[in-house]
Amino acid sequence: MTWNWQRPDWPNFKWDGSRLAPDEEKFLLGAGVAIGTVKHLADDERDQLMVELMSGEAVTTSAIEGEVLNRASVQSSILRQLGLVSADQRRAMPAEEGIAEMMVDLYRSFPRQLSGETLFAWHRMVTSGRRDLTDIGRYRRSQEPMQVVSGPIGAPTVHFEAPPSGQVPAEMKRFIAWFNRTAPSGKEPLPAITRAGTAHLYFESIHPFEDGNGRIGRAVAEKAMTQSFGQPVLVALATTLLAHQKRYYEALERANRRNDITEWLVWFAEITLEAQRRSIGLVEFTIAKAKLLDRLRGQINERQQKALLRMFREGPEGFKGGLSAGNYSTITGASPATATRDLADLVEKRALLRAGERRHARYTLNFTPPGEGKS
Repeated sequence: MTWNWQRPDWPNFKWDGSRLAPDEEKFLLGAGVAIGTVKHLADDERDQLMVELMSGEAVTTSAIEGEVLNRASVQSSILRQLGLVSADQRRAMPAEEGIAEMMVDLYRSFPRQLSGETLFAWHRMVTSGRRDLTDIGRYRRSQEPMQVVSGPIGAPTVHFEAPPSGQVPAEMKRFIAWFNRTAPSGKEPLPAITRAGTAHLYFESIHPFEDGNGRIGRAVAEKAMTQSFGQPVLVALATTLLAHQKRYYEALERANRRNDITEWLVWFAEITLEAQRRSIGLVEFTIAKAKLLDRLRGQINERQQKALLRMFREGPEGFKGGLSAGNYSTITGASPATATRDLADLVEKRALLRAGERRHARYTLNFTPPGEGKS
């Protein structure tokens, strides 16, 4: 098998820009919508939205690699690092603290050029607490082949093999120069999706670290997109890639075999636009939350407010199957009779919608889900 980095045209990637142009335009328009919509949020709501996005990306980019993190702990860590007050002061595990630190650094430092020092710092963050790695905060040095494999130990299937470790420093120097050269302010600027998709594939093809390449490679793609708009772009990239994980790996594997990357970029553009829609949905959800709580101010008791806030924390999809009276009692400590009265009152005040009767009744937030009712 000949890999992309073994071909004579490496790393001179080629693509058909005409096939990407419509999606680049859609992404540009979507970014304008997202940025414009965020301006309608108060400062605290804007901070909350950014924390929601960062914590969601931190948890899902780790989940793609099979690492399950506690979202509340990650979110608490992000709040602390941003200097924001958090009622939840739970202690985060090293992996949770580390990925939270990388997300905060990514969004704080997005305008800066990429450097080896930045990548080394990110690697130390994503491998925080690890004791099984030899090369932390530096490029891999092992003489063993860096391979992505599956199947039995005796007869593995090799999905990809990266350049030998001895080539990595030179390859990464060339990659970093390319990334900075193709930035909006660089000598050879590229459109947002094209640059982000190429950067992600290019980085993953080199696979420069002993571990953590997927998380750092997705952060590199996010950095490319944010630089295109001069501010953090609200794109739930990792969340969307996790939803299409099998296709993601298959697309990367196909792209690792040649340097005409048109098909990879077309697929990446599709995913990026879906991610952008998710992010815009979260912005609209945050606005709907603010409007609903403002309308109910002074009309509901502390139990009802606590339950509504807990429902909003589940995000646009809400509780799976809806909120039950039992859930309400667990959240608020209310007796069954009180829970029934409180919920009926919230329905009457048009805060909740009810489906079903008696013990089968389930409740959902009463507002139009993001994206619905639009042409």
